[in-house]
Amino acid sequence: MSGDYRECNFDSIVGLTHNYAGLSFGNVASTKHQNEVSFPRQAALQGLEKMKHLMEMGIPQAIIPPLLRPRIDWLRQLGFYGSPEQVIVQAGQEDPLLLAAAYSASSMWAANAATVSPSLDTLDNRVHFSPANLGSSLHRSVEADQITPLFRSIFSDAKLFQVHDPLPPASGLSDEGAANHTRLCANHGDCGIELLVYGRNALDFSAVAPQRFPARQTYQASQAIGRRHLLKADCAFLCQQNPDAIDAGVFHNDVISVGNQNVLLVHQQAFVNQMQVLSELSDRFAVLTGSTLQVVQVPTSLLPLQDAVDSYLFNSQLVSTAEGEMRLVSPVDCQSNENAQATIAWILNEDNPVKGIDYVDLRQSMNNGGGPACLRLRVVLNRQQREATNGRIWFCETLFDQLCQWIETHYPQQIEVQDLKDPKLLDRSFKACLALENIVQLPLVKIFQEAVK
Repeated sequence: MSGDYRECNFDSIVGLTHNYAGLSFGNVASTKHQNEVSFPRQAALQGLEKMKHLMEMGIPQAIIPPLLRPRIDWLRQLGFYGSPEQVIVQAGQEDPLLLAAAYSASSMWAANAATVSPSLDTLDNRVHFSPANLGSSLHRSVEADQITPLFRSIFSDAKLFQVHDPLPPASGLSDEGAANHTRLCANHGDCGIELLVYGRNALDFSAVAPQRFPARQTYQASQAIGRRHLLKADCAFLCQQNPDAIDAGVFHNDVISVGNQNVLLVHQQAFVNQMQVLSELSDRFAVLTGSTLQVVQVPTSLLPLQDAVDSYLFNSQLVSTAEGEMRLVSPVDCQSNENAQATIAWILNEDNPVKGIDYVDLRQSMNNGGGPACLRLRVVLNRQQREATNGRIWFCETLFDQLCQWIETHYPQQIEVQDLKDPKLLDRSFKACLALENIVQLPLVKIFQEAVK
C-alpha cells in the first residue's frame, strides 16, 4: 500500500435542530443547561471555525454532514401516525421528550459515530469502521442506522475500507464509539496500540461499577470491536474506566484522558488499577514500537475530578502540527478554571512533547457536554485511502465559505425546546439537507431516508 499516513480529523457539522432538551443522564452539562435557549447557527459556525483552525495547523480536516432530523419514521414506530406534520403535533402534545429525542442533533459529536482502526493495525490491511450503537441513550440510539450508510457512501472502496454493521442493540453490548478509544504509536504511519476503555462488564455482576451514573461502554462491546477489526496481536489493550470518575460526570473516557502518538495525557483517577494499567501499557508499547510511551499523569491534587469535568481539559484535542509540534486544542472554558490553568502550566513545563496550547470557543457544544475532542473522529489514512473517499468532504477555504453561507441561510438563530413542536422546523431541516447535497456532492436525503425503510 502507498505511504504518507496522516491522522485526519473528521468533524460533524452541528445540525440545525441543536437544542438543550437535557436528554443525557450522566452528562452534567446536558442536565445543567436543560431547557435553556440554544443557538444552532452560532453552534455550527463555532464548529466550522475549529475545523478551519485545525486545517491551518496543517492537519488534514474533513467534514461529516449532519443527520436528517427529526426522525419521523422512528416516531411512527412508537405509535404516532398521520402526515409528518401530524406526527410532530401528536408527539409534541403527548410526549415532548420523545419529540426532542427525534429532533436531537447529538450526532454533532463525531467521536461517538464509530470506532476506527487504521489499516496499519489490521490483519487484512483495510481501515475498519464500527458505527456505535449508542444503546445507552434513547435519543442517540437512532443515529447508527443513518451513520452506517453515510460512512459506506464516503468509504465505499471495499478493497480499502470495511464499514461494519453496528453491534447488536443489546444493553450488554453498549458501544459509544471512539470516545472510549485512543490509538498510541511512535508515528502515525506505524502500527499502534489501540486502547479500548470500558465502563462495565455486562456478564460480571461482582465487578466494580459506578453508583450514581450509568457506565455506557461494556467490556463485551470493546472486545467485539477488537475482534471484528481483525487487530493484529498485541494491538488491542482493554482497561476499565474508574467508576468514581463516571460518577463525577466522566461519561466517556475522552473526558478524562487524551492521547496522541507516543503521549498519553491522563488524569490520576481515569482507570481501575491505574498504576498497573499504565505499567502494562508502557511495556506493551515498548515491545510493539521499540520506543517509550510518555505518560503525563495529572494528579488529583492539582486537578480534582470536578474541575476536570467543569473545564473539559482532557477533552482537548492533542495534535501534531505539520511542523511536528505537539499542541493542545482546548475549550476556552479552561481559561476560566483556576485549577485547569494551573494544570496546563504544569503540563507545558514538564519534560514531555506537548509544547503549546490553542483555545477555541465551542460554548454551544460545551453546554451540552461536548468539547473539541467530542466533535471529531480521528481516522489515520494514507494518500491512496484519502483519495478514495467520496464526496466533497475535505476542508478548504472555499468549502468553509460555502458552508458558512449555507448555515447563515438555513439555520435558525435560536431554538427553545417548545419550538420543536412547530412542524415548520421539519420543512426547514429537509430543505437544508437538500441544499447541502449540492455542496458536499453526496445524495444525503436518499442515504438517510433509505436507511430507515
